Amino acid sequence: MILFKLRCASDHEFEGWFRDGDGFEAQHKAGEIACPHCGDTQVDKALMAPNIGRSRDKTPISPAQMRAALIEMRRQVESNCDYVGERFAEEARRIHYGEVDPRGIYGEATSDESHELAEEGISFGRLPWVSPTDA
Repeated sequence: MILFKLRCASDHEFEGWFRDGDGFEAQHKAGEIACPHCGDTQVDKALMAPNIGRSRDKTPISPAQMRAALIEMRRQVESNCDYVGERFAEEARRIHYGEVDPRGIYGEATSDESHELAEEGISFGRLPWVSPTDA
């Protein structure tokens, strides 16, 4: 797909997506492209800057950066969710089945409890819980 900036005879500018340049030319020749502002079919390509994507930084994340990200994730969870401790599976079920108002929770669950929650179709995630201190 290609995006062209277009302009009608009344100087209205708009954009149009086409399969390729030939697709634009075929529709243009058939008068199938109309200005969305005024309906004019005298439409031509307008001057536009090229859209050149930048390559993503391929620098690997250092262990220190990963640790900092995990510590920030923990801070966000602790700040925005209720700690329910070992009652996590029970509270997740109560929320899932509408027995209590939905809210963010976190706590502990055994492997068996996690497996049972997954089998019941209850969405949850397991997070690596990094200590915020070096100890």
